[in-house]
Formats: sequence, structure tokens, C-alpha cells
Amino acid sequence: MTASRPAAIRRELGDFLRSRRERVTPQQAGLPSTGRRRTPGLRREEVAVLAGVGVTWYTWLEQGRPINVSTQVLRAVARVLRLDDTEQRHLYRLAGSSLPKDGPAEGDPGLTAAFQPVLDKLDPFPACLQTPLFDVVAYNRAYRFLFTDMDLIPPAERNCAVQFFTDPDWRSRYVDGDLVAARMVARMRAEIGTELGAAAAAGVVDDLRERSEEFARLWARHDVLPQQYETKRLDTPLVGQLQLNFVSTHVPDTGHRMTVMTPADEDTARRLTRMADLSPTRPR
Repeated sequence: MTASRPAAIRRELGDFLRSRRERVTPQQAGLPSTGRRRTPGLRREEVAVLAGVGVTWYTWLEQGRPINVSTQVLRAVARVLRLDDTEQRHLYRLAGSSLPKDGPAEGDPGLTAAFQPVLDKLDPFPACLQTPLFDVVAYNRAYRFLFTDMDLIPPAERNCAVQFFTDPDWRSRYVDGDLVAARMVARMRAEIGTELGAAAAAGVVDDLRERSEEFARLWARHDVLPQQYETKRLDTPLVGQLQLNFVSTHVPDTGHRMTVMTPADEDTARRLTRMADLSPTRPR
């Protein structure tokens, strides 16, 4: 990353790093006070030493030169410069990288709270909020009963890919299961291709490769597929077969996507309305 970024973006990255460096005092960085300084904040060589990188390399990074930088180095620089979450996302975006995750993908309570009313308003159209790794972090009543009763699945296991490849009942809801399997794996590889070194992505992939021979075979093909607007046929437990248009919208900075399923024909529209009448409304 970084070396292939446009020159203007590299200059913006250098200016951002310099501005953050100048606001961190030696005391905040754990360095001894050495009296008055000609410039505020840390020196370039101090940032380099604290981050464990070469002084020349870090100087080139601030100068916007076309050099390569790993996510590990970005993480170290962000730590030394005391960047908050928003600043870290900005740093990684400028560098052309994805913000690494240290553990399993979890729902952001603030994000979930913001989207839940929107999802509820979309009823009787099934809608959910997912992470790039297919974890379902929020959903409306229509989506809750689309494959099974989602409320009965523990939150940590509400992952569409995991359920699809490990639960025969979930898999059977897709009329074109083999096609969906290939597309799901290819889309997962495309979505998390820049995050495969992160524990969350690697953990999900390794788990699925162990639990599903089909997933392991499809993953080994290295197919990639971008998010597409497509129509899928589902055989639901409450109202039978539905033909649904899947439309996904990405949430900036977080990687989440909101997926809404609209009826592709009049019969499906009537069945969705009927499903809403049959679905209980108990709070989650």
C-alpha cells in the first residue's frame, strides 16, 4: 500500500502525520524533558524510534514519497501519535489500507441503535445490518423469520456464511444453494482480501475450512466477486417460496452493509405481507 497511492493523497498523508506529531509532547510519549524546542511536539526521529522504524523511512513517509508501509507499521505509528479511532480510520484510508481488527467482529452499539429504527421501518421487506464477514448485527422482524427464528441463535453465531455452510436447514432455504455457495465465498474473499492477516478474518475462514469441506474447496479456488444486485429464491418456513431482489448499501468507514430484500414479483409481495401478519412482535 501507499506506494501506489496518488501523489496528492501521499502528500495529504504526510501532512496529517506531521500535524499529529506536532501536537504530541515528549512527556505524553514518555520521553524525558530536554528544555525548549524549536518546533512543538515530537521530532521525526523520536516517532521513528518509538514506532520501531527507520528514521529515513519515516521521514520519507511524511514527505509523501512512494514507499510501502505495512498495517503493522501503521498501527505502531498510530499508537505513538496517540490517534483516536476516527483519526486511525483516516490514516488507514489515506494509506489505502483497512483498519485491522483484533478480535471477532462485533456490533457497534451506537451503529446498531442508529440503524435499528431504519430496519424496522422497512418491514415487511426483510432487512439487516452485516459486517464484511457476514455477521448479522441488527435485523427487522421480516428478516428474523426469513431462514429460522434469528432470536434463537446466540448473537455470536449470527453469521450468514457460518449458518449457510454448517446448518443444513439454513442451507435448504436457498433454492439455488450451489450457486449461492460459490458466490458467497467469492464475495467473502473480495470483501476481506485486505484483512486476511487480521485475527477476525482469519478466524472465520479457518473455522469454516475445518467445518465445511464445500467451503474449503470453494475457498481454494481463489474466486473473487464484488457486491452485486441480484435476485435470489428462498423457501421460507412461514410462507414458502419468495423471489427477492437483494440490494446492499455500504456504511462509510465501518465496512458494514445494510441489505434490503424487495419482492421481485406480485406473489412474493403478497407472501411478505402475509409473513408480517404471521410473525410475532415480541421485543428482542
